[in-house]
Amino acid sequence: MKLIILDRDGVINQDSDDYIKSPEEWIPIPGSIEAIAELSRAGYTVTVATNQSGIARHLFDEFDLAAMHQKMCALVEEQGGEVSGVFFCPHSPEAGCECRKPGIGLLKQIENEFGTSVSGAPFVGDSAKDLLAAKLAGCQPILVLTGKGALTRQECDESELAGVEIHADLNAFKEALLHRSC
Repeated sequence: MKLIILDRDGVINQDSDDYIKSPEEWIPIPGSIEAIAELSRAGYTVTVATNQSGIARHLFDEFDLAAMHQKMCALVEEQGGEVSGVFFCPHSPEAGCECRKPGIGLLKQIENEFGTSVSGAPFVGDSAKDLLAAKLAGCQPILVLTGKGALTRQECDESELAGVEIHADLNAFKEALLHRSC
């Protein structure tokens, strides 16, 4: 199985310090939906692993989150692709749960759901938490410069970025990956 793991906010859709709380606020980053669809059509199993502490903060509920994910999946399907699974942590940072990135609980859920290892799978994110979760789980960490990515690149030291591929956005990552696969 060719598996890809994507963070959501800042990678697929625009991020906000005020949280993305509704389908109306969920706005795709240009090219991201098409990139997901193209990866899916190329035979990749595309999954999403996202921290969603807005639920614990009572800013939105799981029904709102499901509506946002339905919008995302429908847009990808309109482009002829598929998001194979969306895995989320609803807990606050203070909860100390295993599923909140940089913990690897979401990645373990992906392994259980698909009966495969995430080891070596590209994990595309825009934060240091994403990169650390990827490294802890044995994934290939990929940093995109959308969302908080440019700031993450500035704030991380060389050791944190060791072995990390950096791309302008999800579409640029898709182009590089598909070019390598040829």
